[in-house]
Amino acid sequence: MDRICFQLRVKPERLDEYTERHARVWPEMLREIAASGRRNYSLFLRPDGLLIGYFETDDLAASQDYLDASTVAADWEREMGDFFEDLDGARPDQGFDRLDEVFNLDDQLTSLRTNGVNQNGNRS
Repeated sequence: MDRICFQLRVKPERLDEYTERHARVWPEMLREIAASGRRNYSLFLRPDGLLIGYFETDDLAASQDYLDASTVAADWEREMGDFFEDLDGARPDQGFDRLDEVFNLDDQLTSLRTNGVNQNGNRS
């Protein structure tokens, strides 16, 4: 499973509208996101416009290919494109900056258990 975290920047003058639009995403777009293999998808927005997104998928390339071929996703992304800064003509779902994961609690706890180390750091 891949955990994908990304960032974009929403134009400050469009923050309220962006938030309103995401309170009622098109039902067909919600279904397309799920059909693409993305799950546990969340967006977080700061008052200055910094948008952080997160989702999980088993195959990022296949998920992206699915959405790239979707007319529903193309229509949604075309409408959303004007909300963002610095996309240089890219669709928001293609122009985001991916963030590298540097820590995951579950992964490290699993590694400890696999290597026979308890949560206190002692060998069990």
